[in-house]
Amino acid sequence: MKVLVYSTRPSTRETFDSANQRHHHELVYTEARLAPDTAALAKGYPAVCLVGNDIADAPALDRLAGEGVQLIALRAAGFNNVDLPHAMDLGLKVVRVPAYSPHAVAEHAIALILTLNRKIHRAYARVREGNFSLEGLMGFDMDTKTVGIIGTGKIGAIAAGILKGFGCRIIVSDPYKNAEVAKFADYMTVPELLAEADIVSLHCPLTPESHHLIDAGTLADMKKGSMLINTSRGGLVDARACIESLKIGHLGSLGLDVYEEEEDLFFEDLSDQILQDDLFARLLTFPNVLITAHQAFFTKTAMDNIAETTLKNLDDAAGNSYPNAVGSESIRLKK
Repeated sequence: MKVLVYSTRPSTRETFDSANQRHHHELVYTEARLAPDTAALAKGYPAVCLVGNDIADAPALDRLAGEGVQLIALRAAGFNNVDLPHAMDLGLKVVRVPAYSPHAVAEHAIALILTLNRKIHRAYARVREGNFSLEGLMGFDMDTKTVGIIGTGKIGAIAAGILKGFGCRIIVSDPYKNAEVAKFADYMTVPELLAEADIVSLHCPLTPESHHLIDAGTLADMKKGSMLINTSRGGLVDARACIESLKIGHLGSLGLDVYEEEEDLFFEDLSDQILQDDLFARLLTFPNVLITAHQAFFTKTAMDNIAETTLKNLDDAAGNSYPNAVGSESIRLKK
């Protein structure tokens, strides 16, 4: 199948070309991000391959369909960047990678926790400048701390298990109980969890109901001095509310791998430019804020799995089979 792969980087090409030796699709790469004005690039391609920062809104989908595209292959698990009801109306099939490496994301969440706790990011910078003072670098023992996990799917469950190994007390919240997690963690409501947790880590999907799950109200419900980690979706957290909470010293520290307006920032080298996002720039001024640029998924294992599943989805589509289709059930969730 002939496929236009949007938003590609060298690592994308390398991984997909290697995996494609077993699948033999015609992959054409472009660094352009899908948007209404770049959809014309897909003329003559029956399929396009997208990531989370590609904008598959109604105008872009209209243009893709007009150019003859029939299949959208997401090389990601999330699909909140696609107007699914409109895609269905246009007859466009949408497939995704439902899981690629939950360990990668869970482990990155733990890395953010440990780095913020022991101030490793600050210590690294100090030592390189010849400053060996320990002032301001005091952390805490993870043992006996209460960690709240919101979302106990594959990633949340793995994160909970790792933290249990540190000796933490694990409390969790999810409308659907994970029987394995329930063996060592206490399920409770989100307000109850926020009131008890020293560390809160988000591992839930972004839906209309979970948008700004962490806002001014829920931040106020959190324990003073607690840590918030988000490696899931940027829209779960109201960044402006976090800034206000950090300023008054209520939120103790913040670790983000995702950001609500990240599409104009992440995956690009903007080191020689002035950041235009004032909110993001303000977050960077806090010593107790650590931000990584949506790299939690970025391990060799995950990239290999993403490429293999995406190409298998293309194989299946060529045979008119769509086992990893994003269907009507997901559309109802998105609404």
